[in-house]
Amino acid sequence: MSFESQQVERKSLRVVVGRTADWDSVARSCVCFANGNGGHLLIGIEDGERLPPSTQVLPENLETLVRRRIAEKTANVTVLPFTRLAENGGAFLEVQVPRSQAVASTTDGYFAIRVGDTCRPVIGDEILRLVNDRPSWNWEAVRTDVPVTDASPDKVEAFVAALRASARVKASVQDKSVPELLVHYHFATDGLLTNLGVLMVGKTSHRFALVSAPMVQAIRYDHHGQKVNKWVWDDASLSPTELLEAVWTGVPDFDEHYELPDGMFRKSLPAYDRDVIRELLVNALVHRPYSQRGDIYLNLHPDHLEIVNPGRLPVGVTPQNILHASRRRNEGLARVFHDLELMEKEGSGFDLVYDRLLSNGRPAPAIREGVDSVHVTILRRVLRPEIARLIAEADAQFQLKSRERITLGLLAQHEALSARELADQLDVGDLTALSAWIGRLPDLGLISRTGRTKGTIYFVPPALLSASGVSVKTSLVRIEPHRLAELVREDLRRYPDSRIGDIHQRIGREVPRWPLRKALHTLVANGTVVLEGTKVTARYRLAGPK
Repeated sequence: MSFESQQVERKSLRVVVGRTADWDSVARSCVCFANGNGGHLLIGIEDGERLPPSTQVLPENLETLVRRRIAEKTANVTVLPFTRLAENGGAFLEVQVPRSQAVASTTDGYFAIRVGDTCRPVIGDEILRLVNDRPSWNWEAVRTDVPVTDASPDKVEAFVAALRASARVKASVQDKSVPELLVHYHFATDGLLTNLGVLMVGKTSHRFALVSAPMVQAIRYDHHGQKVNKWVWDDASLSPTELLEAVWTGVPDFDEHYELPDGMFRKSLPAYDRDVIRELLVNALVHRPYSQRGDIYLNLHPDHLEIVNPGRLPVGVTPQNILHASRRRNEGLARVFHDLELMEKEGSGFDLVYDRLLSNGRPAPAIREGVDSVHVTILRRVLRPEIARLIAEADAQFQLKSRERITLGLLAQHEALSARELADQLDVGDLTALSAWIGRLPDLGLISRTGRTKGTIYFVPPALLSASGVSVKTSLVRIEPHRLAELVREDLRRYPDSRIGDIHQRIGREVPRWPLRKALHTLVANGTVVLEGTKVTARYRLAGPK
């Protein structure tokens, strides 16, 4: 089992002691943490172990040695080493690596960033993106030439009123005067508005002068891809928080409903879930690079919505790991949205999007990164209302956690998923981390499983699906071993001297590769099938004369 994470890495004591010392490896790990969100390097604990050896003692002056060697091997990296005693009495070195304000690298030009529990090299134009994402030049904090006294009185009043009504703002902050609040949220410094201050409480002319102030275009297309309507917010009269509400209320499609049969009655469902749309808009407004020009587009098609945000994802965040990665470009704006109860500052919010869509019987969002933009597509209609019913009933009875709802929604849309397939859907690199997503589902009887370790197959019990009216296409995904063996025998009767890939193709690609390998291995072991050749030349035939 791996005990490493986004903020924790373990290394053997051998990497800093004696002939086995590998200071380059230690330096690279520190660079990864410094370019990420910081972290802790635990030296003296083997990878896969939770504790150091109980009798382990650290060499004298190891803290000084680590501090000196890392300083020699890296640039823009700060390390704080401390000797610790584990609960079993063994000593280890905890090296704290704060997030760097500038781009960190090794002295030989190695750039990398921590993504999940791994160190990912940063190459090519990603280095420039990493530079732009660093807070060493904070666009939000740059002072403008606009005096605080020239801020929009209406926007200042509305902002202060919203803060004082928010349950997330401490009483000591709510009690501050208006000028103190503007300074506290970095809207103003030395009597002048910052870029963030102009965005939030500046007048229209000031905001328009920023050039990169957020502008939104919502365009409706017909079935032939032709534009039929358009709504535009491009006059810079609204702050980012005001834009959020204006777009939601200003696009008629977001107020549309359609009906679905529900027993003897009909159920009215919104075309788009309010929480999903607002969360995607929040992400577009808060996480975009404000040093880059470009409008936010909402492309409304008859069957789906595509939100296009200018700028690429922060370095370290990909469409695959967006459920887990949390990297904020605009700390000040994120803080404002969080304190106004418009977003969760801790993450990207995509876990909420996945939760709401899958719980409502819709597919997960399709996320694509373009050359200089990010595209998120969601479907307009609920394709599987019976899945929404299943999850609603389970949630009402067991009060499921968000991750449990996401996992149940994924499995309900498939006949079954192997542990590897489920991990890929959730972008969980380590299969042991699946347990956090599966949670109590097996104990509650909401999902079943067969097999072991990476060969485990997860599925929603057919009786549960049937009770909720969920119909899933029958396939061979969960075929029993003895039936699979018989299929293999029958295939080899017809097609002797076949490769495993050919057998797999004829039996059905929905059968995972590993049970087919296991079936062939068993048949070969008991003498039913003969294996000739090795690796790429391996061919199988039934035992007996050719």
